Parts: sequence; structure tokens; C-alpha cells
Amino acid sequence: MKDNFSAQADLYAKYRPRYPQELFDFVLRQVSNKKWAWDCATGNGQSAKVLAGNFEKVYATDISSKQIDHAEPASNIYYSVQPADKTDFDNDSFDLVTVSQALHWFANDEFYAEVKRVSKPLSVFAAWSYSLLNVSPDIDKLIVDYYRNVIGPYWDAERKYVDDEYKTIFFPFREIPSPRFEMNYYWTIEELAGYFKTWSAFQKFIAASNPDPIPGIMEQIRPHWNDEMMKISFPLHMRIGYVDK
Repeated sequence: MKDNFSAQADLYAKYRPRYPQELFDFVLRQVSNKKWAWDCATGNGQSAKVLAGNFEKVYATDISSKQIDHAEPASNIYYSVQPADKTDFDNDSFDLVTVSQALHWFANDEFYAEVKRVSKPLSVFAAWSYSLLNVSPDIDKLIVDYYRNVIGPYWDAERKYVDDEYKTIFFPFREIPSPRFEMNYYWTIEELAGYFKTWSAFQKFIAASNPDPIPGIMEQIRPHWNDEMMKISFPLHMRIGYVDK
């Protein structure tokens, strides 16, 4: 299983966008019992923190100890470093399993078998991802060019599932129709640059002894950055379903 985010765990915690409450409200409405939840590939724990306000206990796992070190604490969140497809949880433990912006790394038979093993009958599995951000037509063109043509060769093959809005990702559960969501923020240009540094392809680009590409793309964007803060929008896509056993 790939660990693409330990190197930038501090940046990830600082700059990654936060999911809207409307998304969690929709997921929670599908869950009959709210005793235990598992937030798989928790990253900095932002989803686990929201779930902790609705479940007795939340177990949050990640393969990156550095990500766990930066995770958001709560008295009923139990963090551990574990792979997604082989945990130490008991059978039939969870009412909800969530994966935020990570299912594309491990959407395989082994992981889904583990989900079925640790989930209670008729529990809910939900995974979501956000695709490329939108700022303005001029800036969007520059970001797409940077995304595809500058660091594009350094994206892992699994990134295609994010680009496909998770429509083509393997999903073996009884699907629940879900609405589309959006994350909206007002960012400074410095925050945008910080977000770019969280991309795994950026880290691989640098690791391959290439010069830092961020100053170049920001120099192109700056003339089009019309205010101190500009609205940033991320389209969100979800797959959610019942775990039949």
C-alpha cells in the first residue's frame, strides 16, 4: 500500500480543504445505529473529528505515522497506524466505514473483504473525493496546464479515479444515490501555493531532482489574482452504499 503523504504531513494538516457539514449530514442520515465508526486512511483526522461528535467511538487508521502525529485529537477517537486491508479490529464492529480522498489508493478485493469483515450487517460504507479546484477561467486554465503538463507525469496511475469523479472505481456495495457537494473557500494566493505543495505529484517531482515548480506556476497565476482573497471551489464526489452480509 502506498504512502504518498508522510513527507508533507504538516502541510497536509495546514492546507488541505475541509469537507462540508452537508456531506456528513447526508452520510449520517443513512446510518441506523451510531455506536462505532471506522475512518480509514484518516490522514490528519478531519473526518474522524466530525464523526466523533455523532458516534460513541471512532477508530481512525492510517499507514502514515506522521499523518497520525498531526491528527486532531478527541476523547473518543482512537488513532492507530494500520494498513487499510489488514486491521486488528474484531468482526462485525462498525456501523459506518468512511474513506476521505483515499479510496483510489486501495479499492481492491482485499480492502473490501476487510470492510465486510469488520462491518455490522447493513452498515454503511462511504467514500468521497474532490477533483481539481476552480478559481476563475483564466486561473483554471493555468492550473490545468500545470496539473497535466508540468507535474502530470508524476501522478500515480490511481489518480485517474479522482479525475473520473470516482465513477469508474470498483464499488461492491448496494449503492445509495448521493447528491453532489462542493467545498467553497476564500484563499490568499499564499494558501493556494501551500495547497499545491500537498500534492503527491509535486513531492515526486521534487524527489526526482527537478527544480521547485511552485514559483513558476504562481508567477503565471499572480497577474490574474484580482483580490487579496479569491473564492476557491472544489467539486466533491461520493460513492456510498450498504454493506450486505
